[in-house]
Amino acid sequence: MASFDAWKLLYKAHANVMSEDIIPKLPSRQKDSHKGDYGSLLLIGGSRGMSGAIGLAGLAALRSGAGLVSVAVPDPILDTVAGLHPCLMTIPLPHDSVGRLDRAALETLLNLGEKATCVALGPGLGRSAALDFMVLRLFQSIRCPMIVDADGLNALAANMPATFHAAGPRILTPHPGEFERLSNVSRADREQQISAAIAFARSGNLVLVLKGSETVITDGSTIIVNHTGNPKMAVGGSGDCLTGIIAAMVCQGLPPLKAAHLGTALHGMAGDIAAERLACPSILATDLIDDLPEAFCRIARDPR
Repeated sequence: MASFDAWKLLYKAHANVMSEDIIPKLPSRQKDSHKGDYGSLLLIGGSRGMSGAIGLAGLAALRSGAGLVSVAVPDPILDTVAGLHPCLMTIPLPHDSVGRLDRAALETLLNLGEKATCVALGPGLGRSAALDFMVLRLFQSIRCPMIVDADGLNALAANMPATFHAAGPRILTPHPGEFERLSNVSRADREQQISAAIAFARSGNLVLVLKGSETVITDGSTIIVNHTGNPKMAVGGSGDCLTGIIAAMVCQGLPPLKAAHLGTALHGMAGDIAAERLACPSILATDLIDDLPEAFCRIARDPR
């Protein structure tokens, strides 16, 4: 794994790329504010057998301060997702024969997306030709900020290079395997993936969060290296939580790069807190959500 010192060489290789260290802060909440002031998040995903992913993203977004969170899922899993927490609002959508979103859901999703402050797309989505088509249309048509993760990224990879034509701000959150599919750069070469991430973000006019030990966040002009997080977080559902946290930052008014920076720091810090209190080889994604309040406190005290 490349060290931070090695990554400094990348700054020299990309002369117009600057580094950034201070973690952003959320705007202060006004005394007379209400839930509408903190954004309306539309989360799209879930499928039969993967209802937990979209539920975790929604719960993480709620705990991170999004005002309203609606989870749009295939109808067969709606009761399961709704049962995860009473604060999640759920939207049933048409489904195919194996419980994935059907192409008939597209127009509804486009309409819902136009009313949202932010859209997050991908957790638990599954794969199909219809979903590849739908993801591309949503990516190219919805004007509000959008976070794309998991199978949403795999659908974009299937549509390259058309993915660069987005209607609004975009944040992509690939792990190295997903970024290999997007960029054709091997997951085994971290330094080359980081260099490719900078170029990819610049070419696509988007923010890219390249996950891993010391996650890298870049918009092609700035590169940020996150120093929170630990190996106990290598568990299913952790990335879904990150999607929800970043989306909540957008809902509360942060621009995409700052939302990705703060969201990634909070996610890793919550994982560090969970690792401190749990003497086990790994932590659950739900542990991350439980420890988000303390993560907010620690980062507020020392935003470095």
